[in-house]
Amino acid sequence: MEFPALFSSIHSTLGILSTCSEGLSFCFKSVLAAQPINFIVVELLCLNACVISGRRHRIPSSCNITVNPCCFNALLSAIILAVKNLKGSFVSKVRFVSVEEDRDDQRLDNFLRFHLNNVPKSRIYRIIRKGEVRVNGKRAKPETRLCAGDEVRIPPVTEAQKEKTVHSPSQGLRRALIDAVIYEDDYIIAINKPSGLAVHGGSGLTLGLIEALRADRPDDRFLELVHRLDRDTSGVVLVAKKRSSLTLLQDYFRTKHQVQKTYWCLVKGRWPEDKKRIDAPLLRHEEAASGERRVSVNAQGKASVTKYRLLKQFDQCAWVEAQPITGRTHQIRVHCLHAGHPILGDDKYQDSQSEQLCRQIGLKRLFLHAAQLTIPHPVSGEEMVFRAQIEPSLQALLARLSD
Repeated sequence: MEFPALFSSIHSTLGILSTCSEGLSFCFKSVLAAQPINFIVVELLCLNACVISGRRHRIPSSCNITVNPCCFNALLSAIILAVKNLKGSFVSKVRFVSVEEDRDDQRLDNFLRFHLNNVPKSRIYRIIRKGEVRVNGKRAKPETRLCAGDEVRIPPVTEAQKEKTVHSPSQGLRRALIDAVIYEDDYIIAINKPSGLAVHGGSGLTLGLIEALRADRPDDRFLELVHRLDRDTSGVVLVAKKRSSLTLLQDYFRTKHQVQKTYWCLVKGRWPEDKKRIDAPLLRHEEAASGERRVSVNAQGKASVTKYRLLKQFDQCAWVEAQPITGRTHQIRVHCLHAGHPILGDDKYQDSQSEQLCRQIGLKRLFLHAAQLTIPHPVSGEEMVFRAQIEPSLQALLARLSD
């Protein structure tokens, strides 16, 4: 607890300091900010006993308090009440943190958000702006890029104590993720993500792919998603094992530098062999009635391009390859819908005829699979091609449709 905040809380809730100002004078030293709350309360209790006995009390090496005995009991009650009201918080001490190699080139604000994960972003930016955070003894800006070996001074801040429930992956999920590893070295992991598993927790989900990996690999100090796939989409997902790899790979995705993503999908109807490209802007919006987030083709949207190739035509549906040139949310799904051929198993965008066809052929999931990802290796620069096989149930479905 930062003591200026503590007494500010007393002042704002009870107005006690303003009514007792004539009898109180506080001379805080910097060491006081790091004193545990219970120590100060104990000292104040001792002080109360001294006031009652008519003696003057001095808190050693922390602060000097001159008290009017008439108002001290009210002040003490206010302090204890404020401490109770602010229970669940604690004050960190000044820390000098050395930047590890994995955090080389990370922004200062993101570095602090990692080390002060219970502190609001506004508070983090404020302590940077006020110069309380120092990099190698000098002031810095939020966007300052850190280097391995830099020393960052992190000042005492109030952090809310949050109860964290650790969710461990089931044995079935652990085995599935082990079997799903396509490639791994010291820098990256390529995983064939199963359909139905979100890449990360949130929005009511306690466990995602990245949380399960971290729980199953406690010795890996750094594991971060390089990119994302929708929960119901299966296929290749990259995970970085070092921050330098994460930064470089995400730059590749952002600039489309030698990156090629290939998806397989099963769509309704007969796909024209000459339909090789869909160029239609996409706009994200919320449905007025349900509040559901959706994407649609709209002239006000962002430019979006997908290349297509017919792999095999069946009686009522087609197996199609899609290569997104841009990377918009739900791009392949909405472009297929725009072409009049929604992806089968798509609960968000398919029509009633597609739903009926899914029941007819026994499809129980979204048939969209990230089959291949081509990208340079973050260290060697060698072109890496990661291929993910479709799950057995989809292989069996394609075989039945081919009969």
